[in-house]
Amino acid sequence: MKKLFGTDGIRAVAGQSPLDPATIYAVGLALAHHLTPEAAESAPRVVIGQDTRESSDWIAATLTAGLTAGGATVESAGVITTPAVALLARAHHFSAGIVISASHNPWQDNGIKLFGPDGFKLPDSTELAIEAEIFRRLESSTGEQRATDSVPPPINESDRAEYIRFLLASVPGLSLDGRCIVVDCANGAASSIAPQLFAQLNENGGGEVILTHASPNGRNINEQCGALHPEIVAAEVAKHKASMGITFDGDADRALFADENGKVINGDAVLLLAARHLKALNLLTNDIVVATTMSNMGLEAALKRSGIKMLRAPVGDKYVLEQMLSTGAALGGEQSGHIIFSGRSTTGDGILTALLLLDIVHRSGQTLAQLTADLTTFPQVIVNVHVREKRPLDQIPSVAAAIAAAEVALADSGRVVIRYSGTESLARVMIEAESDILMHHHAATIAQAIRSELGI
Repeated sequence: MKKLFGTDGIRAVAGQSPLDPATIYAVGLALAHHLTPEAAESAPRVVIGQDTRESSDWIAATLTAGLTAGGATVESAGVITTPAVALLARAHHFSAGIVISASHNPWQDNGIKLFGPDGFKLPDSTELAIEAEIFRRLESSTGEQRATDSVPPPINESDRAEYIRFLLASVPGLSLDGRCIVVDCANGAASSIAPQLFAQLNENGGGEVILTHASPNGRNINEQCGALHPEIVAAEVAKHKASMGITFDGDADRALFADENGKVINGDAVLLLAARHLKALNLLTNDIVVATTMSNMGLEAALKRSGIKMLRAPVGDKYVLEQMLSTGAALGGEQSGHIIFSGRSTTGDGILTALLLLDIVHRSGQTLAQLTADLTTFPQVIVNVHVREKRPLDQIPSVAAAIAAAEVALADSGRVVIRYSGTESLARVMIEAESDILMHHHAATIAQAIRSELGI
C-alpha cells in the first residue's frame, strides 16, 4: 500500500512532510534514477509545470535540484495547467512530466503529480517503486537537500502558446457569436491560459467573455471560487443573463458548468450530453461510458435510455482512464468534472472539456439546459469526516455495522459508497436514495460512527 502517493500524486501542507525540502529533493533523485537506464547514452529530460500557490516556486526549485543531481535535465513551463504538462511530455518526448499543484486544495497545501513520456499518470506499481527509493534515500541521508543550491530552471514561454494552439485546433470553427460566457479561473493555473484562449476564440467580437477570479496572488487559489464553489459562477450567469458559465479548479484538470438558468451542471451531466453526441457521430466505441462509484444512478438510467452502458471505476481520473483503455471506451469521467476524451487527452482537461462542451451546444442549436433536461438524479448527499488516520473501515465494528444497516435498508432503492479521500485526511460518506429521509439518516449515522472512532 502506497504511503506517499495518493490518487493524484503526493499532496500535503507545503513545508511539512512529505512536502518538506528533504523529501522533495529525494523525490527528484529517485525519479531521475528511475528514468535513467544503466546503459543510457543521454540524460533523461523532464518538464515541470506549476500552479499559482506561493509555495510552488520553491518546491519546483527543490525538485529541480534533486532531478539535476540525479543526472536529469529540466525544463520549466512555468504556471500552466496539469493537462498541458501531460501534452508537452508526450509531444516533445520528455522522459517525464511533473506538475506542482494541490488541485482543489487550499493554498497552504501543495503536491507533486507525475506523468510518463506517454502523457499518462504513472501506474500504482511504478509509484510504489519510486516511493520505496525515496524512503531508502531519506534513511541513508542521501536525500538531504541544501536549499541554497535550489535554483529553478528558466521558463519556456512557448509552452503555453503551444497548448493554446492545441486547444483551438480541437474545436475548429467554434464561434462565440451571440453568446455571453462567464469563465471562473479559480485564481489558479487557468489564469495563465484562459484570457488569451477565449480572446482568440472571440476575436471577431461577436460574443462576450466575462473572466472572473483570474488574478492569483499566491494565496487566493480556490478561495470562494472555482469548481469547489460552482454556485459562484452560476450566480454570475444569472446576474449577466449569460449563455453559460464555466468554472475550473486550481490546476484546471476539471471543470463544472452553469446553464443559462443559473443551474449548476456537474460532470455526470457533461458525460450524458457528450456520450449522446459521440454516439450520434458513431464515435462512442462499444456504446460504453466509464464513470465512477460516485456518479448518480440517474446518469446510469439516462444513458441506458440512449442505448449506452455505464461502467464504474474507482474514484480518481487515473482509474477511469485505466478502465477506458482496457475496454476501449472513448469517454469517461467523474461527477467532480474530470472528463477524459480518449484520443484527445491522456488525463482530465477542464479547458478542453469546456471547449468541446461549447462546440456540442453550438452544433446542436440547443441550450445547455435543454440538452440536460431529462437527467433526473436520485437525491445524493456526501458527508466529509476529518480523520486522524485511515484504518480499514470494515475492521471497525461500529462503522461496519452502520454501513451494513444502510446497505440493507437501501438495497433496491439507493447506494452506499464509503471511502477515504486519496488527497486529503477525510472519509467521504456518500448515500444515494429515493427517500430523502433515509438518505440523510444513514449518512449522518455512518459519519458519526466514523467520527467517534477516527475523528480529529
